[in-house]
Amino acid sequence: MGMREETIVREFCNAWGDGERGPDIERIVSMFAEDASWQLYVPGGPEIRGRAALRAEIDRQMGYVRGTQCGITHIVSSGSLVMTERLDHFIKNGHRAAHALMAVFELNDQGLITAWREYFDTWDLARQTGSEPGRLAGIEG
Repeated sequence: MGMREETIVREFCNAWGDGERGPDIERIVSMFAEDASWQLYVPGGPEIRGRAALRAEIDRQMGYVRGTQCGITHIVSSGSLVMTERLDHFIKNGHRAAHALMAVFELNDQGLITAWREYFDTWDLARQTGSEPGRLAGIEG
């Protein structure tokens, strides 16, 4: 149960790059349902909704980071729900971040992502990237 969905989420994470190869944004966006949502961080982060807005957000983030790589350490699923524990890496402001997070994905019957929520410590991420820890905007861009 959920193996198909786990495979889709693994492919989605791989599409973000391998630390050298950049993200395949076309592939990433194609894996979302038209009305999909992405909550950038929980709690309190903004929610991006719809393929066009998701593409714009990914493009915005790729404007200030490079060397992206998703590192799944654990994955678990139940039906259409997939959860990943990850150690992602990227470079921002000349600093390589090891970004520990949990993510929850919901998929529809067509195997498209309908919801994506990421849970992580924003202060730790700011500290690693040379951003002002008290200002979330420093993390976002």
